[in-house]
Amino acid sequence: MPVTGNDVYLTDTVVMVPPQCFAFNSETGLDNEFQHQVNMTSAELLDAAMTEFNVMVQGLQAFGVNVLVFDDAQEGTPDAVFPNNWFSTDSNGNLYLYPMACENRQKEVRPELLIQCLEAQGYKVKNVIDIRSLAVEKAKLEGTGAMVFDHKNNRVYAAISQRCNHILLEQCAQRLQVSDVVAFDTNLSSGKPVYHTNVMLSVGIDYAIICSEVIPDSQREQVLDSLKGKNIVEIDEAQLAAFCGNVLQLKNKDGKPCLTMSKTAFEAFSEEQKVILQKSGELLSFDVSHIEKVGGGSVRCMLAEVFL
Repeated sequence: MPVTGNDVYLTDTVVMVPPQCFAFNSETGLDNEFQHQVNMTSAELLDAAMTEFNVMVQGLQAFGVNVLVFDDAQEGTPDAVFPNNWFSTDSNGNLYLYPMACENRQKEVRPELLIQCLEAQGYKVKNVIDIRSLAVEKAKLEGTGAMVFDHKNNRVYAAISQRCNHILLEQCAQRLQVSDVVAFDTNLSSGKPVYHTNVMLSVGIDYAIICSEVIPDSQREQVLDSLKGKNIVEIDEAQLAAFCGNVLQLKNKDGKPCLTMSKTAFEAFSEEQKVILQKSGELLSFDVSHIEKVGGGSVRCMLAEVFL
């Protein structure tokens, strides 16, 4: 099911970071209500997370996706398995660095080593654009966790939270030369905002998955209107909690598209929703249940796209 003419907006290459120091992150747990403690030893949890990671890498490679494993293990980085929050790339050779909300996540930002990893695989970084330099005190913008890009329409979506500052978002969009910013508020049944946009919204070339019920009535119509022309799959808050919004569209080396998601998400989608999504690519699901439960993030969070 090729996406001929549109596959320029997809990548066939991703960076993934092994969960060598994976653990419950008490710093991020303050506003990420999808994180949970588990009754396992640290060694058991690490072993389970590494198994999930390796199986996912192998599954993506089997489909024909190029996976660059950036093994940058360093003590005190329990969430390093989610690299999409601290960097992104574009086809102009730019590497963007983003300000992280939690101190132990700021330790993950190691651009020099990342550049070495990318260039060893033949990718050229021409410029490093440090969005952190734009941030005033407490202003954070956590990469493609905070920002969901519609590359085809040069648009970015963002749910405002303490990990997504509205002013910094606008400044960043200018640096990224994004023509349209769709920013909105969210409110979960707990009363908290969604901590990252990419757990409630996924936008591909021809589809969108959205949990619009968590967007205020006054803003919902505007967001949905901006998605017109795509096959829209509405999910409810229970499906949001099952990471149905944490989906990423990729392509393989032959240009065939896929939608990557977790086993949890796949099983939470209805059959009717799956039929709609299958129009946009093969549904690839991976069991990352330990990473999801303890880390509060899922498959999309584990994938940093390479557009260089």
